[in-house]
Amino acid sequence: MLDPKVFKAYDVRGIYPSELDGAGAEAIGRAFVELFEPRRIAVGHDMRLSSPELAEGVTRGALAAGATVLDLGLVGTEMVYFAVGELGLDGGVAVTASHNPKDYAGLKIVRGGALPVGGDSGLLDVRDRALSLSDGSGGLSPGHVQHYDIWPQYVDRVLSFVDVAALEPLRVTIDAANGMAGAMLPSVLEWLPRLETVRYFFAPDGTFPNHAPNPLLPENREFIVAKTLEERADFGAAFDGDADRCFFVDDTGQFVPGDFVTALLAESILEKEPGAKIIYDVRASWAVPDTIRRAGGVPLINRVGHAFIKHRMREENAVFGGEVSGHYYFRDFSQADSGVVPFLLMLELVSKRRRRLSELLRPYRERYFLTGEINTPVADVEQTLRELKERFGNEGRVIQLDGISVEADDWHMNVRPSNTEPLLRLNLEARSPELMERKRDEVLAVIRREGAPQVRSEA
Repeated sequence: MLDPKVFKAYDVRGIYPSELDGAGAEAIGRAFVELFEPRRIAVGHDMRLSSPELAEGVTRGALAAGATVLDLGLVGTEMVYFAVGELGLDGGVAVTASHNPKDYAGLKIVRGGALPVGGDSGLLDVRDRALSLSDGSGGLSPGHVQHYDIWPQYVDRVLSFVDVAALEPLRVTIDAANGMAGAMLPSVLEWLPRLETVRYFFAPDGTFPNHAPNPLLPENREFIVAKTLEERADFGAAFDGDADRCFFVDDTGQFVPGDFVTALLAESILEKEPGAKIIYDVRASWAVPDTIRRAGGVPLINRVGHAFIKHRMREENAVFGGEVSGHYYFRDFSQADSGVVPFLLMLELVSKRRRRLSELLRPYRERYFLTGEINTPVADVEQTLRELKERFGNEGRVIQLDGISVEADDWHMNVRPSNTEPLLRLNLEARSPELMERKRDEVLAVIRREGAPQVRSEA
């Protein structure tokens, strides 16, 4: 089964088995190799119940098209990216549906250098080839499988981002959401003997018996908030399903927005590499570029999306990139996103500052007032964007890098369309909570002229 609609802007994702199954994954694996002609690729899979079947399917398809497959087994998405970059492979496939509910299956495909294959970089060609494949391998000599243990190299690399000896004996709560963090973190944590961790839901389980693996939704982080307070932890960390994103809760139980995390990590990284370039996305708080400049770095604004961020990082030799959605990218990790590296960097930051995370965040919370992302269905995306430009364009500088952004002296916003649905996503910030609320309501009044309901973000 291979429904054309499973091919999204950045990856392949759909309901198993009605939209995507092992045979569909096989067609995708074969189409990928036939189109991009990689000689050696890595294939790894997460803990979803359907993932072993799909990984076997991808492998069969890639072998039939003549590629050698390095079978990484059960690994997080970032470990596939790392293997492709570290081992000089020609591509890779991570079998995962990330943070989606348990009935989803998916694939994340990269080519050499761990560069993503997305809707504008070949994924639609893979779709067309996969849907039109006939039986047989076209006379190609089949490839072969090698089982490869990437764990030792991966653990060494992520630990290299921090000074392990500088880490204080912090107490940290961790919610792995029965996802890949539960498989990945123990091998890293064993090298941090002074760290006290209170671990929850570390058993990988594709049925997600405790809660969905999407910490962006408030109901999915209620548990880690409560446990962080109950355990009097220095901070809490929650991972999404494939563990390529880490979300933080401070010692007072407050969720830390992704742009504030980006600012904190940028400051820490610039201490190690003064003057470096750092990428941030158009939705981000002013806290990000303000902090980067204050720390002596060069802030570079960019379109949302890992394909665009990773390309810009290579182009600029940027050391770090951060997105509001919790994706953090590192030049020395094949420009790929990681959930484990930010976790380690946060440990190091709190240790070296010798201050509570809430204290480190206070200057941001007292100066920058954010709406968070507000999603609204609209009947005509382009018309609504034009109306927003006409209504608010004279209040500040208009930027159309990704959707429409308006930069005024005391407030700014970005409104961008969803890649997959007729939605507009609003992120707005102001210098005071009163102004933030007023401008938020004014912008939403234009977006919701038909009285459309609010939709929460599940990015």
